[in-house]
Amino acid sequence: MTKWNWKRYVVGPNADGKSAVLMDEATNVQHNPGIFYRATLWSAREVPVNNSIETDRANEVTTREPVPGGLLFRALEIPPDTADKAHHVEQLKRLNVEVQQKHPPSAEDLARHPSMHRTDTLDCITCIKGEIYLVTDVDEVLMRAGDTVVIRGTNHAWSNRSDEPCLLCGCMIDATLNA
Repeated sequence: MTKWNWKRYVVGPNADGKSAVLMDEATNVQHNPGIFYRATLWSAREVPVNNSIETDRANEVTTREPVPGGLLFRALEIPPDTADKAHHVEQLKRLNVEVQQKHPPSAEDLARHPSMHRTDTLDCITCIKGEIYLVTDVDEVLMRAGDTVVIRGTNHAWSNRSDEPCLLCGCMIDATLNA
């Protein structure tokens, strides 16, 4: 169960063309108790975003990454790391299949941390509450509330070594890696 009461407000034009709250609940929520709680708050299949689309675009994506040319806006609560590393690895392997992880983590990645994964996106993520270690192939950085990371299509993991959940929020934007 999540520590925080999550609300999502979507503002757009009402029938009279006036700004109004059109939606007030997070609708695309996935969770695995003790492993993660995640809500896709918004998505788009295009950038620039077409703001005239009236559906709840949070429900359009169930994969880890946005569709080509799109973006995702997510909130992610990560509880303290579990002592049972094998269980953690198995739960995240299952998640990787469910979210169609493009780059399955290697045995070396999983040895570094069970949540190690690579995305092809530009991720801009802020720690909202709590603290968490950002783990890369070679570094670990303790992020606290207010800290932000920009991840440019590389391996990374989240390790919560505290005794409280951590809340992260950010955007994942489709990106390319031109050699």
